[in-house]
Amino acid sequence: MKKVLVLEDEASIRGFIVINLRRAGYDVIEAESGEEALERLRENPDARVALLDIMLPGIDGFEVCRRIRATNSRIGIIMLTARSQEMDKVTGLMTGADDYVTKPFSPAELTARVDALVRRSGGEDPPQATGELSQPPFLLNTRNRTLEKNGQRIKLTQVEYSIMRVFMENPGKALSREEILDMVWGRDYFGELKIVDVNIRRLRLKIEDNVQNPAYITTVWGYGYKWGL
Repeated sequence: MKKVLVLEDEASIRGFIVINLRRAGYDVIEAESGEEALERLRENPDARVALLDIMLPGIDGFEVCRRIRATNSRIGIIMLTARSQEMDKVTGLMTGADDYVTKPFSPAELTARVDALVRRSGGEDPPQATGELSQPPFLLNTRNRTLEKNGQRIKLTQVEYSIMRVFMENPGKALSREEILDMVWGRDYFGELKIVDVNIRRLRLKIEDNVQNPAYITTVWGYGYKWGL
């Protein structure tokens, strides 16, 4: 059964999330503190998605996210927050989260977000699509979902890998934010376009020689982005 970690210190909210994820067929691991969440993940390395509340006693959700990402790039991470400030959303994504959900949220919305991340973290590509995409200095291996630049491995999250694949399969083509959102997050995604911008900002930090003057992922102003070597 697919495992999901739920880190939420309020028992009523955690119970609501757990019930709905179990109804959707997930094996749910519960934690009420950041420290407990990290321990539970060590005990359950096969967890596919982590839902992390931001406001917590002790270490907060941002720090938990950073610590998870330091050792695990494959797990999907969704930040849960009662606050709607833009900075919270951006901070969560820049620390390594794949998505965010603002409370209150519907069970259908949360389950759809988890489903999308589980599909992406499964690591399965269609058999006919497996192989390598080589655009020097980059080599994208679609079998093991890895990226190399000049022969050096670059550690990517599953979302970052998916964005790189979309770009490398469409070299020189201007892609709108809506197109990238559909191809990476799925057409049934409930979220906002800015998640594309923040994930591309994070990806640029990993692949560009000069983030202030990107050479690989260029901005098409008022439209989207282009992969141009």
